[in-house]
Amino acid sequence: MKFAHLADVHLGGWKQQPLQDLNFQSFQIAVRKCISEKVNFVLIAGDLFDSAYPPIEILKETFSEFRKLNDAKIPVFLIAGSHDYSVSGKTFLDVLEKAGFCKNVAKSDVVENRILLNPTVHEGFAIYGYPGKKSGLEIPDLRKIKLNDAPGMFKILMLHTTIDKAKGSLPIDAIETERLPQADYYALGHLHIDMQYENFIYPGPIFPNNFQELEDLECGSFYIVDTEAEKALRKISLKIKEVEVVTMHIKNALVATAEIIEELKQRDLEDKILLLRVVGELENSKNSDIKFQEIKEFVEGKGAYFMLKNTHGLKTKEIELDFEINDSENVEAETIESYSKENPSEFNNQIGELMNSLSIEKQEGETTESFVNRLMEESKKILKF
Repeated sequence: MKFAHLADVHLGGWKQQPLQDLNFQSFQIAVRKCISEKVNFVLIAGDLFDSAYPPIEILKETFSEFRKLNDAKIPVFLIAGSHDYSVSGKTFLDVLEKAGFCKNVAKSDVVENRILLNPTVHEGFAIYGYPGKKSGLEIPDLRKIKLNDAPGMFKILMLHTTIDKAKGSLPIDAIETERLPQADYYALGHLHIDMQYENFIYPGPIFPNNFQELEDLECGSFYIVDTEAEKALRKISLKIKEVEVVTMHIKNALVATAEIIEELKQRDLEDKILLLRVVGELENSKNSDIKFQEIKEFVEGKGAYFMLKNTHGLKTKEIELDFEINDSENVEAETIESYSKENPSEFNNQIGELMNSLSIEKQEGETTESFVNRLMEESKKILKF
């Protein structure tokens, strides 16, 4: 018996259309591979969509791919992930299920403060699932789960979460593997890594979801699992485009455009995804002095598929303020006044108001998201956005 284990498809995730297209093409290739391999069923361990309510165009294209699996008589079993999960419980996964294209296996009952997962049975397999939630909120629940037993069956537990053996040094909550109920195969999603720990498997995303993932992973992947083979796991890589990484160390933004183009002249960019990382501390210039549109046009002229830039490591040299504080109680006002004299700008009139708005405190019981939104709205009013 063979099954495919996919996770983190994130359809509709990329805002740049060329990369969104590659994301969907990767999913199409995965579907074709599942059909050609004649797998008995497909598992999708969360985040089929990048949101609970994807654009209708994405939904239509997804229906088309699920129809191909349905026509090949390959059932799909899935759970919601942290992106396509909805607190209301209503998502477009329900639409797919009602159309007969998949089955959400997250079925449970609460019994004496424990969460009892009920199996979806298919050809000798008992498939259990629990959905991912935003900010790891599923983890306290996972510490309470147990399986409604299915004797004699191959048990699969599908989760969209972080396990302790995979989190490394990340300061995030994780479910302890020893606290999970026994299963023959743990089909995991959520972390965009290709990892095997005993029978706990993360297959990686179907397509990288950001600049760093494109650099680290280059392409997506999934697993085909043959329960009767000597080597049960087989990784399927979904390479579509080559990735070219160029890192430029810049000091003067005024000459950076020419320097970057000169470097790119030496590179073969034909039909590749170019990842352009620009780092450094700028002296007597600013980020906007780099003409990225000109660079983009040059890259397109060399036949690159797409250019993605990253300027997070590009800093402007801090302005040194040389002044004497006469009144320690009014240090903020004196600092603003001194800065304004050294750097005249219409914006300076709003600095005081902005500083006051940033001193707003989080209210008791207020969520972080609500607090941040309140701060942003106050700042927008001052800046007249």
